Amino acid sequence: MQTMSGLLGELAPEQRERLRALGREVAFESGERIFEEGATADRFWILHTGTATLDMHVPGHRTVVIDNVRHGELLGWHWMFPPYVWTLGSEAASPVRALEFDAHSVRVLCDEDQGLGLALTRAVAAVIGERLHRSRTRLIDLFGPYAPHSRI
Repeated sequence: MQTMSGLLGELAPEQRERLRALGREVAFESGERIFEEGATADRFWILHTGTATLDMHVPGHRTVVIDNVRHGELLGWHWMFPPYVWTLGSEAASPVRALEFDAHSVRVLCDEDQGLGLALTRAVAAVIGERLHRSRTRLIDLFGPYAPHSRI
């Protein structure tokens, strides 16, 4: 899994500092919604502490937790690609401290520094690949032919 050092480690030191300068420290209480499925993806986070869930609405059922994001991991990648809309929701599963970034400001920085943009895009793509793998595994557990129906 891509951690904060891995995600930012793809950047040259001066690029890393330029990106970090755009971040601000935030905190979420356990049970607090961080973002909602279908809303505008206008920010992202790198978690310092705590765990956040990634969930999706399943019509006719309760919301299903698809994955967990932990210490050092990137929370949110839909800010990078149009149409900039969350396809999942997120909630703090425990108290979370994170570095929050404004998506528009980071996209402008990536346009200004194309080397930074390419490195960040590659790092986020690695996160996307890992999340898709974990999500598929979780969905098979929840909805596969041998999944107990009481889980949804």
